[in-house]
Amino acid sequence: MDVVYMQKPSQFDPALVPHCEQLVLVDYQHVPSADAMAAALHRIAPITRIVTQTEAAQLVAGHLTDALGIAGTSERCARLLHDKSAMRALLNERGIGTVPYAVNPTQAGLREFVISHGAAIVKPTKGSGSLGVRRIESVEDVDDVWAWSQQFELGEFQVEKLLTGPELSVESFSESGRHTIIAVTAKDTEGGTVELGHVIPAPLSEEQLDQIRELTVRLLDAVGLEDGPAHTEVILTAEGPRVVESHTRRGGDRINDLVKMVYGVDMEEAAYRLVGHGAPLDGHLHPARGAAAIRFLTAAPGAVTAVTGLDAARAVDGVVEVSVGVDVGSVVPELRWSDDRCGHVIVRADDAEAAVRLAREVAACVEIITEPVTDCPGPDAAAPDTLSSILRPYDEVFDPYQVSMTTP
Repeated sequence: MDVVYMQKPSQFDPALVPHCEQLVLVDYQHVPSADAMAAALHRIAPITRIVTQTEAAQLVAGHLTDALGIAGTSERCARLLHDKSAMRALLNERGIGTVPYAVNPTQAGLREFVISHGAAIVKPTKGSGSLGVRRIESVEDVDDVWAWSQQFELGEFQVEKLLTGPELSVESFSESGRHTIIAVTAKDTEGGTVELGHVIPAPLSEEQLDQIRELTVRLLDAVGLEDGPAHTEVILTAEGPRVVESHTRRGGDRINDLVKMVYGVDMEEAAYRLVGHGAPLDGHLHPARGAAAIRFLTAAPGAVTAVTGLDAARAVDGVVEVSVGVDVGSVVPELRWSDDRCGHVIVRADDAEAAVRLAREVAACVEIITEPVTDCPGPDAAAPDTLSSILRPYDEVFDPYQVSMTTP
């Protein structure tokens, strides 16, 4: 196949040049620019398929697919999954794991919601990586969470009844509207909102797996996913499984690597096989072979003074990878979202329980030592974090249509 690579100039990776027929550097989240560029490219050499594995490009990819009239994920499907309030409205309307929710409540409305439904979760209607997600355990928390949402400039958000139970994700691949459930991943957040570990396969009964598979297929049918990978997050409540959110891409957090180790499927590669001949999964998917787990490394907020234990961790039998993303002098922020984690370990074992245990033991070998950073008081003090300030270094926004309307 010939690959045309469309990317923001700030995110361009020169290592991809040898693999691409053409390179297009444009802010694809400015929809009119992406529209014009895709139309011009399509006139020169017709585009067969638009593929993206990033959350930031899902809406635009769906829009361009429809605009060019080609096969792939539609804008409707991408929008329903990227916009959590739209997805929740659709699921509730069709009775697919109903969950009480409200969009953009006032402070009083937020209080009333918690009084009516109990503990709740507040999150942006669009986003990923647990950024901007807060729990409300009781009515006493409402005022603090409201004040945080205003200071953080959360923007459009929704509140949902807090779902309790094992946290999971479903890794699937669709072909012509037929959905294959490849794996179910068990997650660990240690009671918080940021994911700290995953293991495949999730240690569940066959009955639980059947319930989760059925729910996922109903969701994917409802949103109209035709082709490609999907990553659907689920909580197994006492009333049965409930969808948290879903995405028209393979899972992040190296879940795709865990799936490949256990089931033999690279869902990212399978997405590109859609443009070839034959079924993308043929000859790749096999029954689970052992288990694989990832554990993320964290550290106390502050400046990194030392990183120890890497050699010992890498020498442990069953370790596939140990990676640390901080160096001496790096500043570790508080754990606000996935990108604030400091590294990870990946392991293989005979079963899920052994893989989780091994991943924890290996992660414990690595110590990231920090010391507090003293902020300067007064006018030179750092401004508090906001949603846009955290996203700015990534040159990313949650809603490209909003940017397109406001950018001159």
